[in-house]
Parts: sequence; structure tokens; C-alpha cells
Amino acid sequence: MNFIQTIGYNTLQFIRALGSVCLFFIQILSKSGTALIRFKLSVRQVYFAGVLSVLIIAVSGLFVGMVLGLQGYTQLSKFKSADILGYMVAASLLRELGPVLAAILFASSAGGAMTSEIGLMKTTEQLEAMNVMAVNPVARVVVPRFWAGVFSMPLLASIFNVAGIYGAYLIGVQYLGLDSGIFWSQMQSNISFGYDVLNGLIKSTVFGLAVTLIAVHQGFHSVPTSEGILRASTRTVVSSALTVLAIDFILTALMFTE
Repeated sequence: MNFIQTIGYNTLQFIRALGSVCLFFIQILSKSGTALIRFKLSVRQVYFAGVLSVLIIAVSGLFVGMVLGLQGYTQLSKFKSADILGYMVAASLLRELGPVLAAILFASSAGGAMTSEIGLMKTTEQLEAMNVMAVNPVARVVVPRFWAGVFSMPLLASIFNVAGIYGAYLIGVQYLGLDSGIFWSQMQSNISFGYDVLNGLIKSTVFGLAVTLIAVHQGFHSVPTSEGILRASTRTVVSSALTVLAIDFILTALMFTE
């Protein structure tokens, strides 16, 4: 009976949390018009969420591409198929690894920072002060950060993909001696913009929406203590990673299966 009670309690907690996130998302959408009014504030949040994450995204993408190039060449050469290394790396990055890894890295850096910043504002009663001054804290604090994250995520995923492909080029062509023309021609001939690139951008946009929504929700509803902010930041990273992987499975089943 205790086991059944635990399952029931956890299920109800999950449904309650999901409902809270959905209601918060509706509230964000209802206040999104203010993001256009406060355009400079939104641009500033794009800088903090996107530009400051470029370095970690680019470096991570470079090394992921180098690993893919090294492992791919080693395995493909066994079957005399090393010529398709460029296509294999590009397809892997554009369809799966680029959007997923970029979203997880974004959640770890910008997502956790958003949660901590909003949680700190709640702890220092800045959000309550806005309510007293008839300023909606969702419109003033949450909405610019939310749309900045949604806008930045596809761009960061694209940077990750470009850095990854270049990393594979360095390993495959410059280090292992694969012909440069074959590397790029195989990629150009087999990669489709509509099937590979566009679907990857759609994935990264959905991931950005999910990750940013989780980050701002956790910060806005965090317990106003230092321990509460720490727990909220941890929940942001863990929940975002699990959500990204779950959504990735659903989108992959819809996009890339015939």
C-alpha cells in the first residue's frame, strides 16, 4: 500500500507541476506584447542568454565534431566507406546532436543563470516591489528573458553545428588525410535543407521554448531563500535535460521516420 501511495502522490505532484507550467506559459503569452514595447530590454537579455553562451557552445561543438570525425573515420574505414565521413558527421549534428547538446549546454549555463537571477529578485522582494508599483513582474522580468532564450537557441544550435562540422574537417581532412573535395561534396550532395537543416532548426526552437520556460518558471516559483534558489537552479538543469531528451524522441519519430 505504501508503494501504491507513493506512486499516486508522485503522479499527482507531476500533474500539479505540469499544470502550473502550462498556466505560467499562458500568462507569459498574454503579456508577450510588452516584449516589443521593451525592445531594448529584450535585446539585452538576448546578449546575456545568447551571446555570453557562444563560447561554450562553439568550443563544445568543435570537440564533439572532432570526436565524431575520429570515431567515424575509424569505423567507416573498416567498410571502405570513409568518403562519406562529411555526410555522416553533418547528418548527425544537424538532425540530433547539435540541437540536443546545444539545448543541454544552454540549460546548464543560461537556464541556470535565469533561474538564479529571478530567484534572487524574489528573495530580495524586488518582484513584490514591482507589484506595489503596479508593474507586472511577469511582463517586466519573465517575458523578455523567455523570448530571448527562444530566439537565441536556434542560433546557438547553428553555431554548434558549424563548429562541429569544422572540427570533423580538421580531423578527417587535415589530420587523417581524407580528400577535401570528397568531404564537402558528399555533404553537399546528401544533406537536404528541408529535411535536415530545417527540421534541426525546428527542434532547437522547441528545445529553446521548453528550456527557457522551465528556467523562468523555476525562478519565479522558487522558495525565497539561498537554499531555495540553489534547489531551483538544480531542478532547472535536470528537468531541462530530461525534457529535451523526451521531446527529441517525439520530434524524431515525427520528422525522420517514414
